[in-house]
Amino acid sequence: MVATWAKAISRYGRGSLAADLQPAIRVADHGFRVNADFRQLTESDLPELQAYPASRALLLTQAGNPLPVGSLLRNPDLARTYRLLGRYGPSYLYDGPLGQAIVAADDHPVVTPGSTVVALPGIMTTSDLRAYRARVQAPTHVRYRGLDIYSMAPPSSSGSTVGEALNILSGYNLSAEPRATALFHYLEASRLAYADRNAYVGDPRYVSVPLPELLSPAFAATRRCLIHNQALTSPVAPGNPNPPYQGCRNQNSAQAASSEGRHTNNIVTEDKRGNIVAYTNTINFFGGSGETVPGYGFLLNNEMTDFDFAPPSPGAYDPNLPAGGKQPRSSMGPVIALRGAQPVFSAGAAGGSTIITTILQIILNHVDFGMSLPAALAAPRVSQTNSATSLAEPAFYDSPLRTQLTSQFGEQFTVATGPILPLDHYPGDATALAILGRGRSEAIAEPVRLGGGSALVVDPSP
Repeated sequence: MVATWAKAISRYGRGSLAADLQPAIRVADHGFRVNADFRQLTESDLPELQAYPASRALLLTQAGNPLPVGSLLRNPDLARTYRLLGRYGPSYLYDGPLGQAIVAADDHPVVTPGSTVVALPGIMTTSDLRAYRARVQAPTHVRYRGLDIYSMAPPSSSGSTVGEALNILSGYNLSAEPRATALFHYLEASRLAYADRNAYVGDPRYVSVPLPELLSPAFAATRRCLIHNQALTSPVAPGNPNPPYQGCRNQNSAQAASSEGRHTNNIVTEDKRGNIVAYTNTINFFGGSGETVPGYGFLLNNEMTDFDFAPPSPGAYDPNLPAGGKQPRSSMGPVIALRGAQPVFSAGAAGGSTIITTILQIILNHVDFGMSLPAALAAPRVSQTNSATSLAEPAFYDSPLRTQLTSQFGEQFTVATGPILPLDHYPGDATALAILGRGRSEAIAEPVRLGGGSALVVDPSP
């Protein structure tokens, strides 16, 4: 993330890394009040946070319990880390003392005596950090209902999967269909697009990702024709993205989705000149690996769990197997939608693999079903990830639409638990930005999920 911040500032910014870190330094210095959501999230990762003395000292009480609601959580070590990065630049991490501290924490973890958590020594080296570069890639792009939809390219899988699903759905007049029929088409398009995601998307530096083919309307047509009047049985097989495209095309084998952590942040913002940033970042589980780098105030992630650690069957091709220097497949995928050259809206989400269906459903709610963007974001969600059942929020599961989808189309559902625990079974939360024209915008966050999000105007001055 530090390399990304520095590159973004150098390419697009007007300030410096040191100046732009000042608000974060103030928050770390002054602290914030623990709320009920933060406490419950801490409980979800409590054994790992208890296992590491630096994490225990920062995030728990002296007795090793979650901090009480209302207590002040300050992080002077993180403030110091930000000041050092501002003074010395990214090299302080990638070729300096901070990098050495990260490697030491990874390779020689210090564990609280008596802890039952197994802390395996890592194999990271300082040369791994020196070799890292933040890459700038072209975004994914599809046309949908007169909009240009841009999103993240591989190894993120959201841009390709949302784009393919939108291409499939462009063959239906969703706004004129009965809502249950439109949602059936949404679920089936998601099911098919996820099958192709699992089969073909990985780190393009290591595997050949057929991105233009996955985003081809002609390929989408070969998937759309598999949708009839009954739910397909998952896991459905991936399609064959190699042209020429003729008829309905499937490969022979199916591949189930891998597991992803869901503790992710999404930020959407606009400045007074109309520049938009849609930014998703994650440490995977709420506390990442649970290990805080001693003296520096931040947690190490456990994003390696996004890899598939075995192919779906012996000898089968899997684009998401680990390799040295390879990035795991993620589902991060904030979108920016334009009509002509003008931005219309932007949205992004947390939620692991359900990020994709969250963003897709927000787009359909807003563009096809005519909901305002706040209503589109707040509406009950249902997520189909090429699984035997679709994951439905309680408000959707208890609705007549769910009953109709089951009786008429054979769709099967599992009710999501949450909204806080366990988070492994809950469609993600989102943030969005509606561009209203004439210099006006609307910032939108979750009204209820995870206790509600944050939407505000930082500086209302013109």
